[in-house]
Amino acid sequence: MDPIIFATVVLSLTVATVIDLRSQRIPNLLTFPTALTALAYHLLIRGPQGLWFSLAGLGLGFGLMFAPFLLRVMGGGDVKLLAAVGAWIGPQLVLVAFLLTSLAGGVYALVVLARRRNVLHGVLLRLRAALCAVCATGEFYYQPAAESVGLPKLCYGLAIALGTVAAMTVTVLNSGWLVE
Repeated sequence: MDPIIFATVVLSLTVATVIDLRSQRIPNLLTFPTALTALAYHLLIRGPQGLWFSLAGLGLGFGLMFAPFLLRVMGGGDVKLLAAVGAWIGPQLVLVAFLLTSLAGGVYALVVLARRRNVLHGVLLRLRAALCAVCATGEFYYQPAAESVGLPKLCYGLAIALGTVAAMTVTVLNSGWLVE
C-alpha cells in the first residue's frame, strides 16, 4: 500500500465523515475531485494500466453501493464516496472495504437503534413476525415500519470510513508500505 494513497484516502474519509455527521450529506465537491485525483494519480504513476486499475475500483465501488441506493437505504453521496475510494484503492481492496463497511454499518445501526429502545423493539417485533411467517408459509414477508415511527437516519460515511481504514490497515500490516 502506497503511503500517499493511504494518507489521501484517510484524509478524504475523515472530511466526508465530519461533513456527513454534521449535515447528513456527502457533497459532490468532495467525492468528484477525490475520484478524479485518484484516476490522475494512477495514470501518472503506472500509466494506462494504473488508469484501468483505478477505473475498475471506481466502477466496483459504485456498483456495490448502487443496489442499496435504488432500494433507498443508501444516499447518493455514500455511493459516490465508495466509488471515489475504489478509484484510489482498486477493485480487490474496495471489495474488502465494502464487506468491512457492511459489518461496521450493521454494528453502527444496532448502536443507534439501541439508543432508541422503542424503535429497536418495533424492528425486532417485525423481524420476529417475518421469521414466523417464513416458517409457517415458506414465504418471506417483512412489514416495514410506518413513517410515523421515525427511524433514525444513519450517516453511512462513518461506516465507509471505518471499513475502508480497516481494510487498508490490514493490507499495510500484511504487506508493508509497498506500492502495488
